[in-house]
Amino acid sequence: MTRSIIITAIACFLAVIWLPAAFAADAVKIDTKTDQALDSLLSKNTKAAEFFEEAVAVLVFPSITKGGFIIAGQHGNGALIQGGVSTAYYKSVAASYGLQAGIQKFGYALFFMNQDALNYIDKTDGWEIGVGPSLVVVDAALARTLTTTTAKSAIYAFIFDQRGLMAGLGLQGTKITRIYPD
Repeated sequence: MTRSIIITAIACFLAVIWLPAAFAADAVKIDTKTDQALDSLLSKNTKAAEFFEEAVAVLVFPSITKGGFIIAGQHGNGALIQGGVSTAYYKSVAASYGLQAGIQKFGYALFFMNQDALNYIDKTDGWEIGVGPSLVVVDAALARTLTTTTAKSAIYAFIFDQRGLMAGLGLQGTKITRIYPD
């Protein structure tokens, strides 16, 4: 019984992490999905729209797939938007272990509020969220009191379009690495 659980967990992890890489999207597809996701986020979330006006750049991952059983993985591609255009492309990958089961999709956007925070992602060979510039995940409770004038962190994350069944969602430990799609 334990052996079959471990094999299933490893298979789910590998499918979520490596299968999307086999079907890597090209730049045009990433741009299309990113633009649609950002437009949707900004029209539905007034706080995100406020931060968009003040941010030096926004890194948008329109579709992250997370799945697993005990061992879980997540993966997705996105684009960095500066001045209304994509200037670079990134992949987001994470793995976790614990009491978890299921599959879900979600998107997230990272609003870079200063140039130093933006420069950091290219200074490192893969940036791990939680290490480096300060990052705050904006949930419904925080959004009620946060304004762009009281915001003091370098990066603000907005999670959107959650679908599926999997308990828990976080960005801690997510690794973001630059990619060069066709």
